[in-house]
Amino acid sequence: MPTYDYKCSNCNHTFEYFQPMSAAPLTECPQCKGRLIRIIGTGSGPIFKGSGFYQTDYKGKSQESKKSNETDSKPPTTEKTVSKDDKNKS
Repeated sequence: MPTYDYKCSNCNHTFEYFQPMSAAPLTECPQCKGRLIRIIGTGSGPIFKGSGFYQTDYKGKSQESKKSNETDSKPPTTEKTVSKDDKNKS
């Protein structure tokens, strides 16, 4: 059900009214009993719930994945560690 904006032509009182689309528009101001005009509003924008809808939500993930890709692509070092047992054997 949409919310409609109304404005009184006598006292300039503006208000919103939640009513079904099939309902007849209001005609009488609740304050001064004057004539109402239905204002065509901009409506509400889409509502995004959850994460991932802002640019900052994606920046951190892409930079982290680039760093992990860089470290994964480096060849492993081939340093040999020598234990005490190995030293005693030689």
